[in-house]
Amino acid sequence: MSVPRHRALAILNLCVGDEIWNEETCRNLGVPQDWIEDMSDAIESGYNTDSETIYIANKSTNQYHGVRDLDLALRLGKVLGIDVDRATQSSISRRSIVQAIKNAIFEGE
Repeated sequence: MSVPRHRALAILNLCVGDEIWNEETCRNLGVPQDWIEDMSDAIESGYNTDSETIYIANKSTNQYHGVRDLDLALRLGKVLGIDVDRATQSSISRRSIVQAIKNAIFEGE
């Protein structure tokens, strides 16, 4: 594990599924730099639905560079030994995927 278990659990606990964390936030929380480099990307807003739109300080933006907390939760789940595919198979939203990972870890699956 490239991140201590207690740190992985603390980071996972902050994930909700629909946030984008900037690189500084990731570093401050203890996300390994190689993970940040692997997962960071310029993410574009969609404007068809509100859930597709990226907001910064309550204002919509076209693009934001960072790490999706969903991707981070998926990686943390794998590092923590969860069969992420099985744990999330019935999840239908980003938030429910992250919650399923948390449940699997905290319920000892």
